[in-house]
Amino acid sequence: MSVHNQVVFITDADCASGKAIIRRFVSEGSHFILNSESGGLALWEERRLIENSGKLAIIVNIDLCSFDEVWDMLQSTEQQIGTVSVLVHNNNVVYPSTIESCDEAIFAKSIAINAKSAFICTQAAGKHMMKSQHGSIIYVSSIHAEKPTGSAFTYSIAKGAVSMLAKEAALVLGRSSIRVNSIERGPLEGDDVLFESTLTPLYDHYNYKVPNAELGTYEDLAELVLFLASDSSKYINGADIRFDGGFLLHYMNFRMKQP
Repeated sequence: MSVHNQVVFITDADCASGKAIIRRFVSEGSHFILNSESGGLALWEERRLIENSGKLAIIVNIDLCSFDEVWDMLQSTEQQIGTVSVLVHNNNVVYPSTIESCDEAIFAKSIAINAKSAFICTQAAGKHMMKSQHGSIIYVSSIHAEKPTGSAFTYSIAKGAVSMLAKEAALVLGRSSIRVNSIERGPLEGDDVLFESTLTPLYDHYNYKVPNAELGTYEDLAELVLFLASDSSKYINGADIRFDGGFLLHYMNFRMKQP
């Protein structure tokens, strides 16, 4: 499947990963459904790129945890730009939390934003993709689907759920030529602050814990998303692809590659 003229649904277009994915797919000639909490205000540059490319973008701001809202939106946009063929679920909200003191409402909110929305969007988009018998669903997840954060346990639980969702969905949707994969995103710029912990030194000097001592970028992430959306990865289904530069292979704080 070429992504040229394909409809790409990005669940969080406003964030850094969303913007990088838009920029990469614009160059491949895709159309877009962009869920934007800002109503598109945070996307003026990306909207200009899409417009200049001659492609279409529909900007929405819907509740991704409501099947009816997602389904109705996909029904409406199908009439305007066609059937969605690529779903990129990149919701990535971190709430500092500990097991001994986490508020129940924060737990429920984290699970809903990071995991329930993935299920709802997969169910709705999957039904649309089944009509055309092709598609790709990509979850931008986290290494913390496997590795505790020491600072935001609800996030780890949510991403662990998404990892299993990918496998379950791949088994079922794969029969309709729809591939479902997750990307276990490792540390990028600013994650040492995002996952600051008093329990673990995992993110202390984290850039040097990548063997090459060089962090990846959101542009690198977008390249991987594009690969998983295209026929170049047609035999990859139900996989968790670690995107961390080897970060989780590190287990000692000496002999790091430092200046």
